[in-house]
Order: sequence, then structure tokens, then C-alpha cells
Amino acid sequence: MKSGGMTNAVETPSGKGSGDENFPVGSFLLPAQLRPHVARYYAFARTIDDIADNPDLAPEEKIRRLDGFARALETGEGGPDYAKALSLRASMAETGVPFRHGTDLTIAFKQDAVKLRYRDWDDLMGYCNNSAAPVGRYLVDLHGEGTRCYPASDALCNALQVLNHLQDCQKDYRALDRVYLPEPWLIEAGGAIADLEGSRSTPALRRVIDRCLEGTAELVRQARPLPDLFRSRRFAMEAAFIWRIADRLLRELQRRDPVAERVQLTKGQFAAAGLWGVALVLRTPRPRSFQGG
Repeated sequence: MKSGGMTNAVETPSGKGSGDENFPVGSFLLPAQLRPHVARYYAFARTIDDIADNPDLAPEEKIRRLDGFARALETGEGGPDYAKALSLRASMAETGVPFRHGTDLTIAFKQDAVKLRYRDWDDLMGYCNNSAAPVGRYLVDLHGEGTRCYPASDALCNALQVLNHLQDCQKDYRALDRVYLPEPWLIEAGGAIADLEGSRSTPALRRVIDRCLEGTAELVRQARPLPDLFRSRRFAMEAAFIWRIADRLLRELQRRDPVAERVQLTKGQFAAAGLWGVALVLRTPRPRSFQGG
């Protein structure tokens, strides 16, 4: 990647941006003074995710680069090739957010470099606890909301991660030979990994998708109280917006086949989720201990 006339030999940008995500990244609902910090966090996460998903890099090279980002974030070492990590480090130092919410992501993406199959739901949740939950925890800590919000936040972020895995199940298999659907579940259902090559889900693959959706539905249920926990009205609106997106996407995947088509929300569904989130929070009192928006 070229930046300021110099070639960055570490990053491998995919071209994806915040518009490619299932959820709003640093939307206008968040307090304006915090949005630049969210942007730095997203830039870091997008960069290391692109490295992990690059099909042209060997696993050991992915790990070397991801270790460099983790080291730069923790210690400030690394130079211009790790500018995204150094920028996030400065942001976290300013806001007091723990570095681990960034370094945990590198743990997950190093796992992506070498782990291509998953055993069961607990195995998948172990991955999500590093790849998705830190994002919510970062936002919770950035807003000063406290660790009491972590369980519901983790549930929402992990639900979004699994929904994304299901959306991309065929693409991940074809591009990276990476399958997040538990392989033993597929074998138990009478199927095989090769079922992901078809033009639509086989009955066995559909049963596994539905089984993952059952677990995801429980995560969405656990996440439902999250907006009510936040003292910040704007952050609560953002959380309600994202929860509604997860709930709608869950329902879409329950009735549609992610192998046969790209399952995602329409612009209208996305906008409706935002309006629902705003309306929900406006009619819900905030905890009295909070001062400000």
C-alpha cells in the first residue's frame, strides 16, 4: 500500500471499508468527540483482518505481520509500516481504553491463519471471544460504561460474528479453505465440507446452518437488554440499532439460503433498524447516575 509516497510492505488492503460491515461503524448516533477514536480502532481492525484473509500470504507470514501489529500497539515499536497500530495506541492512551481490546483481535486473526476447522459451538465461541467481543468491549470502555455491560455486549458481538460466518460460509471455504461451521455437526447430519461447493445448501448443510442459528438466536436474546444498560443515550441508540440489525439478519438467514444467494439487509431494512433503535431509546429512561448525552 502506498502512503505519503512510501510503500507499506506489511498491509494488504482488500478494499473493504465500513460500508461492507453488517453494522454501522462510528455512525452519527455516537458522540461526535468519540467518532475519530472509533475510526482509528476500525482502521486497525480492518487492516489486520485483511492480512489474515489474504490468500496469497503463507500462514507464518501472516502471523509475523500480526505479531508486529500487536507489538506496535503494546510497546510503540514498529515504525511506519505499523502506523495503524501506532495511531490506535495514541488514541487508547488518550482515552484510557485498554490495549488488550486491540491485541485480542490479533490473537483471533493469528488463529485464522492456521485453524481452518471448528469442533463445536464452544470452539467457535472461543474464536468469537477474541475476534468480535473485543469490539464491543472497546466501545463500552470508550464510553465509560463499565464492565457490567460486557456480557450483553459480548453476546451481541458474537452473534454478529456468527451471522457473518454464515453469510460468507461458501466464500470463506472457496477462498481460504476456512470453515467456521462445526465439521462434526456436518458429518453427524450426513454431509461433508464439500457440500459448501454446491449452488444451494444440501439438507445436511441446512441442518447445520439452522443449528448455528439456534445458538445465535440465544445470543441475540441475551443481548437484548444491552441498550437499557447504557447511561449514554446516544450509545444506547447505536446499540439498539445494531441489536435490531442482528435480529433482522438472523430472521433472514432462517428463511433464506446463504449458499444460493448473498443474504443481507436491504437499505430500507437497515434504515428501519436505525429508526427502531432511536425510538426504543427515546421512550426508555436512562440510568440516573449518568450526566450528559
